[in-house]
Amino acid sequence: MHRNRKGERGSFSEDDYIAFLDQAHQRLRAPIVLIWDNLNTHVSVRMRELITARRWLTVIRLPAYAPDLNPAEGVWRWMKRGLTNTAARGVDHLADLVKRRLRACQQQTDLLAGFFAGTGMTLDPEPP
Repeated sequence: MHRNRKGERGSFSEDDYIAFLDQAHQRLRAPIVLIWDNLNTHVSVRMRELITARRWLTVIRLPAYAPDLNPAEGVWRWMKRGLTNTAARGVDHLADLVKRRLRACQQQTDLLAGFFAGTGMTLDPEPP
């Protein structure tokens, strides 16, 4: 994990992602379906090999540019609207405003469901 140390990798590696997914699988004791973008570590040869070795893991890749399929885009649009015309007194104040806004979003389940609905996806599992 990135801790801003000199010479340290600035993001997750393939091994970090797989370790996280392995732990999630062990805790959930269920198959995992992962919807991923095309970040270089998500599509590398090494990652494809690691994914293939896990029969319980299904990966669905988003197209190269698909903001309309990404519910996080709705969150950021909502977030920015709430910060419009706000004068932050500095970076710490801005970070505090953003955290408060995200906490407010987190507590509004209808709003979160709306972000998914905007993509055409649903939170309800399909019937067998």
